[in-house]
Amino acid sequence: FNPKSRSIFSSKPVRSTTPPISRFFLKTVTTFSLSHFVMASKSNTNVVGEKTEVRVVVVGDHGTGKSSLIVSAASEAFPQQVPPVLPITRLPADYYPDRVPVTIVDTSSSLENRNKLTQELKLADAVVLTYACDQPVTLDRLSTFWLLELRRLDVNVPVIVVGCKLDAREDTQTSLEQVMSPIMQQFREIETCIECSAKNLIQVPEVFYYAQKAVLHPTGPLFDQETQTLRPRCVRALKRIFILCDHDRDGALSDSELNDFQVKCFNAPLQSSEITGVKRVVQEKLSEGVNENGLTLTGFLFLHALFIEKGRLETTWTVLRKFGYDNEIKLRDDLIPVSFKRAPDQSVELSNEAIEFLKGIFCLFDIDTDGALRPAELDDLFSTAPESPWNEAPYKDAAQKTALGGLSLDGFLSKWSLMTLLEPAKSLANLIYIGYAGDAASALRITRRRRVDRKKQHSERNIIQCFVFGPAKAGKSELLSSFLGRSNPESYTPTTTEHFVANVVDKGTKKTLILREIPEDGVKPLLSSKESLAACDVAIFVHDCSDEQSWKKATEMLIDVASHGEGSGFEVPCLIIAAKEDLDPYPMAAQDSVRVSRDMGIEAPIPISTKLGDLNNVYRKIISAAERPHLSIPETEVGRSRKQYRQLVNRSLMFVSVGAAVTVVGLTAYRVYAARKNSSS
Repeated sequence: FNPKSRSIFSSKPVRSTTPPISRFFLKTVTTFSLSHFVMASKSNTNVVGEKTEVRVVVVGDHGTGKSSLIVSAASEAFPQQVPPVLPITRLPADYYPDRVPVTIVDTSSSLENRNKLTQELKLADAVVLTYACDQPVTLDRLSTFWLLELRRLDVNVPVIVVGCKLDAREDTQTSLEQVMSPIMQQFREIETCIECSAKNLIQVPEVFYYAQKAVLHPTGPLFDQETQTLRPRCVRALKRIFILCDHDRDGALSDSELNDFQVKCFNAPLQSSEITGVKRVVQEKLSEGVNENGLTLTGFLFLHALFIEKGRLETTWTVLRKFGYDNEIKLRDDLIPVSFKRAPDQSVELSNEAIEFLKGIFCLFDIDTDGALRPAELDDLFSTAPESPWNEAPYKDAAQKTALGGLSLDGFLSKWSLMTLLEPAKSLANLIYIGYAGDAASALRITRRRRVDRKKQHSERNIIQCFVFGPAKAGKSELLSSFLGRSNPESYTPTTTEHFVANVVDKGTKKTLILREIPEDGVKPLLSSKESLAACDVAIFVHDCSDEQSWKKATEMLIDVASHGEGSGFEVPCLIIAAKEDLDPYPMAAQDSVRVSRDMGIEAPIPISTKLGDLNNVYRKIISAAERPHLSIPETEVGRSRKQYRQLVNRSLMFVSVGAAVTVVGLTAYRVYAARKNSSS
């Protein structure tokens, strides 16, 4: 359905993006993209996303022609009489090329039907908003009432503005663009404006075609109406698609590669003359769009900007969906098929294959070969993902940086390990975004249960998660900062949310240690869940060795955690960290630490001073405790009594079992003896 002269597709032309994309009206490219590509996309039934039906609600003032418009679209005939409100009308799947049925809901604008109108608008996929071309007051009410009302009701769907009764319009000098441009500037939710005549059957099917199209091929994810530019996520996805199609990795799509792309997306090859024509036009208007090897990334993005400028969003959406993207321009869930179902005390790690891939990617993007990825290089690495996954907490400042703000290889892999531990699906998706081409199932591995590790008295985990407990001002944050080689600030800033850091610890074999700082007021909420300690390999309890109250609070936390582990079955090795060793200890510090260590059956506190840089190999000791998970498990009085009771019960059951066995043996022997005696007599 091609627009007639009085139809607008967007309020403004596309402005420049990065890389530069300018607006050009090119007949040759239009022939290539809008005839050949769109014709092919219309023959494809698998490019409309997940929508199986489009629900369109028609609203507008009384007498603007809503019902006549609907009847004319459904019957292809103008009705002489129509009821005030039509029943629901359905256009079948084969009515439009995308083969998705359209359900049309007529509405009344009367006050007594306002609640019904509101309910229908809440269910709408798109809104057709009508005015009468022969009643200027209905045009004015679009901006003074209807569009404001849609905003008030929070109806965030595409709006198609339709001027009905075109045959009755008297002013033929003013163009639709002149009339609608000011309104479209004010209300960006307007997707399309079109005029029609139900009486003369002019552009009636087009009305609901544009409504369907706005839902199946939405503008919002591709194009920012405010800035009039392609959205960054759209550019990133197209860049990834370009790289995937650039099989020889020469930075351009050759004729063969361009043809393969066309066949994959539109099921139709390109003729040599068409390829030549496209490249010639791109080169004339954008010199960097074509080089000696073919169509460059800049030229590829230029063509897609042109599709959107011409109102052919279905072309770009077809490409995105053929490469597995959903309406949020993220890879569909079915393309990340690995199941991460696991027991609470199992975790997910990168496989050796994935680690080797990441090492190769690190070297590839380390352009200046300084052994670190600077922020610009890291941005380039993630430029084919929807966004950089490490721009926000908990990943943003979670790894050690170089003096120039870059990430070393260990820091790079540490962040990946942290993301894999916390969000394995996100980690796998980003591996795929940046080019991992192996089997998705081979990228990640699920570890053995921690409960089994304790029974076997050994852990083979490569990623160790350590929970860091302690009262405020104990030195927890300083311990985390020192792990990343950062100096501690002079002023104290309390930790209010959980904080993660990750780094590699080398004990002959490299392990990634993740420290998870738990704020003091976050301990009780954490322990409110039975499985809260299941993911913990080691728990450490930090206290200020110069402050007796700090020690008491840390000890209380130790008892709470130990009790929770005994009750839930997720017991964890525990270490006590005596921080601020550079200060004088409180008077009873030595006696208290010996008593608690002896009573709970764990090692004596490890003294450290982050101020003096004396960390006493604390990070290696944490790794050692995790590798021998059956040791350093604290025991409370309640837990000890429970354990002794179980041992007593088991011992009693054993005695009963032995006694019963002796009785059975005695009876059997007696019966044998009696039988022999009877036979001899």
